[in-house]
Amino acid sequence: MKQQVEQITYPNLPLAIYRELAAHLRQIEGIITDLIPQQSQQFDYAQSQVDHLQIHYPLNLPSGAKQQIDAILDYYAQKYGHYERKTLTTLS
Repeated sequence: MKQQVEQITYPNLPLAIYRELAAHLRQIEGIITDLIPQQSQQFDYAQSQVDHLQIHYPLNLPSGAKQQIDAILDYYAQKYGHYERKTLTTLS
């Protein structure tokens, strides 16, 4: 089954909120999430421990599920500021 992989980044979002966001997304059937740790070599207390969130889902994900993803991401954007969303790959 072909998979879509996306990178979601909220600047300065705390680890606990990234975990909450990942848990909300995993409630959608077919969604798998990974938290990617910060890669910086120097510790900065103001910087999140998470670099970004990756979401994996089937290419044939129903449009209703895609709308749920968008609604969840937009909810967190309203509370914590904008986010960046990039398509990384399509896996076979």
